[in-house]
Amino acid sequence: MRAFPRQGFLPPAQWRFAALDLPLSIGLGQTCSQPSAVRRMLELLEVCPGQHVLDVGSGSGWTTALLAHLVGPTGSVLGVELEPTLAERGRANVAATGLSWARVVTAEPGTLGWPEEAPYDRILVGAEAAEVPAELMDQLAVEGVMVVPVAGRMLQVRTSPGAPVAVTSEGRYRFVPLR
Repeated sequence: MRAFPRQGFLPPAQWRFAALDLPLSIGLGQTCSQPSAVRRMLELLEVCPGQHVLDVGSGSGWTTALLAHLVGPTGSVLGVELEPTLAERGRANVAATGLSWARVVTAEPGTLGWPEEAPYDRILVGAEAAEVPAELMDQLAVEGVMVVPVAGRMLQVRTSPGAPVAVTSEGRYRFVPLR
């Protein structure tokens, strides 16, 4: 998280609050999650160099940049953001990092994630779902991990060949709703 401080991904009005462990508004009813929640999500995601990662609800691009730092130049990160204005801002923020293996796109209406580039080794969801999204499960690799807030709990969802999906609950968190 030191590689890309949160302040560089926030609107100027929020810069003075960047070091606080609070979710901060990035506009259009969306937030940049609190650093402790992002750190825990990244730990649960178990990202390794060279992996192909999907960042759903990338917002300002902060988590996309952090994920790109973790996968390194042999990996790839695709951030997907529903709000076109935020997607544009996130795209500019990620481009400014110089991490060419990461990018942010505007979500396709009615589509969750980005199925065209699936499967993904890791999927990070930065908004709260009512249940584990089946559409994202279809985009997860056979030996993949997804971290998603569901009904107030942070879930780690793990797939393994020939085994049932393993779901672990990791504490209570609040996020904006997944749309």
